[in-house]
Amino acid sequence: MTDLRVVQPSLVLPSDQDATGRTLGDEELALLAEVIRSGTLTSTKGIQVPEFEARFAEVLGVRHAIACASGTAAVHLAIAAVDPEPGDEIVTTPITDMGALSPILYQGAIPVFADVDVETCNVTAETIERCISDRTKAIVVTHLFGNPCDMPAIEDLARAHDIPLIEDCAQAYLARSRGRLVGTVGAVGAFSLQQGKHITTGEGGIVVTDDDGLARRMRLFVNKAWPYGEPGPDHEFLALNYRMTELQGAVARAQLEKLASGVAQRVAMAERLTSALEGVDGITTPKAAPGDVHTYWKYCLRVDERKVPGGPQALAAELKVGGIASAPRYIQKPAFRCVVFEEQRTFGSSRFPFSLARPEAVDYDEARFPGAFDALAGILVLPWNERYGDEHVDMLAGAIADAVGRLSGGAV
Repeated sequence: MTDLRVVQPSLVLPSDQDATGRTLGDEELALLAEVIRSGTLTSTKGIQVPEFEARFAEVLGVRHAIACASGTAAVHLAIAAVDPEPGDEIVTTPITDMGALSPILYQGAIPVFADVDVETCNVTAETIERCISDRTKAIVVTHLFGNPCDMPAIEDLARAHDIPLIEDCAQAYLARSRGRLVGTVGAVGAFSLQQGKHITTGEGGIVVTDDDGLARRMRLFVNKAWPYGEPGPDHEFLALNYRMTELQGAVARAQLEKLASGVAQRVAMAERLTSALEGVDGITTPKAAPGDVHTYWKYCLRVDERKVPGGPQALAAELKVGGIASAPRYIQKPAFRCVVFEEQRTFGSSRFPFSLARPEAVDYDEARFPGAFDALAGILVLPWNERYGDEHVDMLAGAIADAVGRLSGGAV
């Protein structure tokens, strides 16, 4: 039967896809004007990108920050820095964007997927350890939704096996693991400046490290392996042009100065929503581990289908009637269920680098990933940004509680 209800929300939630949910303004315009007046739009000759890199390194307390064209490029820099041999393995998560996986394949390595914790959707030391082999070249952890992975345990594991640890921090600006900023725990931290991230340049990325050798290799990789400013330069290895433009750098500089206040607002509003939903039966709100700081790229609920009939999909449909968007499952399937992995579609018909893989490394049997399948089946992801205020959160909390009540028979 067609649902004819039309319920208008009392407020329209700010969106990070336009100005309502972003902090772009006069500060960005002023720096953009400087770039246009200068006539220099390339970062190899300009000042905006180097200034952004220096300030970002200062904010994170690291020696090096290298800006690049996208979050995907940032992950690619990190993978290229550890320089895998063809057929080497890199342990990663199946709940992530393809932009965090394609760089592994482009560098000739095999993504080996670790299962995740059902509650956080993050990989753990235990699930990573099951994937380590004598071919493991690196571990990539993704701090999903802004909630840090269990970094002390993972760091200990990586150190015990002498394996470089890469942090994908695209969703986790200023998140902290036991007091340490994510991105500064592993050998390399990779961040995204895509439209919907904590700060944005539309597209863009940046990597950080304290390792001088890794830093040099990543800066080379941004610049087609050409060492600008060094004596006797030459193209030292196969690499791409992943440079950030001065226009992006100008926006990034202004955005970075707004990061701390934006994150504080995200956290405060998330805590308000968590408190408001505390008594809603069948809903589990996100929680960080003791000593950690979750910085809420999105707000991820767990919905118990035994108490909320229809689970996340039904709740999303109810919220949509009221004009509130949400995303059941976050991604519709684990990454290894995408065609690129299932049919090994890479370079022509070669299947490279899958042609070099151990059978165990590309075994995607569902029984090996109970956490990933259960995690995706039970979550509903709510949009979130730094423009949310008390009134938005209170409206959202009321809408969720009402929708759960209708589904469970407790309200009409």
